[in-house]
Amino acid sequence: MRDILTAVNAPLRAVEIMELKDNVYYADLLLGDGVRVSARPSDSIALALRVGAPIRCAEQILTDVGIVIPDEQEDEVEKFREFLEQVTPEDFAG
Repeated sequence: MRDILTAVNAPLRAVEIMELKDNVYYADLLLGDGVRVSARPSDSIALALRVGAPIRCAEQILTDVGIVIPDEQEDEVEKFREFLEQVTPEDFAG
C-alpha cells in the first residue's frame, strides 16, 4: 500500500480513528490534498507506522475506552528505568 500511495503521488498525511460502534473501530486514511478513505484501523495504523504519518483518535473514543495510568505506575516505571541505567552484568554474577 505504501508503494501504491507513492506511485500515485498521494502521501498518507494521517490516520484518524473516527468512531467506535458495537465494539468495532472505524478509521480514515487522510491522503494527499484532503482525500479521505475509510480503512480498517489495524491496517491504517500499520501503514502510518511504516510511513511515519501521525495517528489520531477522536476525543470521545479516548474518553469512552481510554485507560488512565495512575501516577504510581509511572513512578514505578521511572524507578525501573533508573535501575536499568545503573545495573551492570557483573551485578548478576553468582
